[in-house]
Amino acid sequence: MGKLTNRILYLWSYLTGDPTRFSLESRIYNSICIIGLPVIAYNIPFNLFLGLPLPALITSVLLVIQSFTYYLSRFRGKVSVSIVISGIMIYSLFGLNYYFNSGIDGPSLLLLALAFFLVITTVPARQYPVWFALNLILVNGLLLAEYHFPGFIVRSYSNELNRFTDTASAYAIVLVLVYFGTAFLVNNYRREKAITEEKAKELERLNGEKDKLFSIISHDIKAPLSSILNYLELLTIANLEEGERVSLSKELLLNTRMTQEMLMNILSWSKTQMEGTSANIRSVNVSRSLKSTFELSNIIALKKKISLGYRIPSDIQVLADEDMLQLIMRNLINNALKFTNESGRVDIEAFADDDRCTIIVMDNGTGIKEEQKPKIFSLQAKSTYGTINEKGIGLGLVLCKDFTEMQNGKIWFESEPGKGTAFYVSFPLA
Repeated sequence: MGKLTNRILYLWSYLTGDPTRFSLESRIYNSICIIGLPVIAYNIPFNLFLGLPLPALITSVLLVIQSFTYYLSRFRGKVSVSIVISGIMIYSLFGLNYYFNSGIDGPSLLLLALAFFLVITTVPARQYPVWFALNLILVNGLLLAEYHFPGFIVRSYSNELNRFTDTASAYAIVLVLVYFGTAFLVNNYRREKAITEEKAKELERLNGEKDKLFSIISHDIKAPLSSILNYLELLTIANLEEGERVSLSKELLLNTRMTQEMLMNILSWSKTQMEGTSANIRSVNVSRSLKSTFELSNIIALKKKISLGYRIPSDIQVLADEDMLQLIMRNLINNALKFTNESGRVDIEAFADDDRCTIIVMDNGTGIKEEQKPKIFSLQAKSTYGTINEKGIGLGLVLCKDFTEMQNGKIWFESEPGKGTAFYVSFPLA
């Protein structure tokens, strides 16, 4: 039963149009066509059965026109043209049907009211007065013409039973189409409203996270800049011995590098938020590309007396954006160093398996707390201090995830508090 329902829903979505590609008005019009075409087709043999050949011919013409406008709307994307053609032809043919099908004694007025309902469910609101006026002028014109010139109306029914049957059938058709049209409108309105409300909540949440993030940035960026300023003042003003000057220079270099990394992350994230970022994917040699990243990270590792291992085969080629790949690995390695205690160990490894390459950055550091694991790749993750009070702003892993997925990659991690963490990044092999 479930599979049958899914198939019906898939078929309906195909016939009316994918919501991601077709506007609501287009889908409403296509839905009305799908429901209306069988109804119109039914009326052709029904009119012939009642002895109404001219109304049957008019209905046949309407079936052809409505089929054509559905094709234009669904498969050519010309919904506005389809609605205009359909509305004008329906008004014209129903007006003609009024003349050939007993005038006010036939069902044409009911059908003209239905035509107005179907048209205003699909046209833009600014066109409502136009179609209302057209319908009003047409109906009143037909009524006045019949009143003054009743002899021009063709009395088509052979008996009262046929007239009652035709009117009852027209009423049933109007009722069915109004029901389905209204139900479709209401359901879509509720669905669109729910989607809008969900988007509003998500936007509010993201804005809250961004406000929090910028608050952290404005606070935390001051500390490293102040430290750099203090180091420079000491180097410039104080009468330092050579050993102290060298030590301060190393501290200044390390602090500057960490601040630069922080600013690079901020700028990269800001660019993705404001402009969007596209990956320039090509064949990249992993070992050669990450060599400079490893050498820079080694300076931080030496400062903390951390053993930094690097085992990446020289022949592995992946499909990636080299700049993004370097940013990802730089963040993962720096994170590992940040949360690894002095005399600890960080290893970077890579291996090829089937059609993918997996790069691993593992450490024996502090690990990730259980409550932080679900938030680790989001702006909800709290920025934390490293083992020697290194500070970050919680953007690194957000960028890692976004940039990895832009390159058709995957990223995940395993971590045990107090024992260490391993981050895995997988890319397609070139």
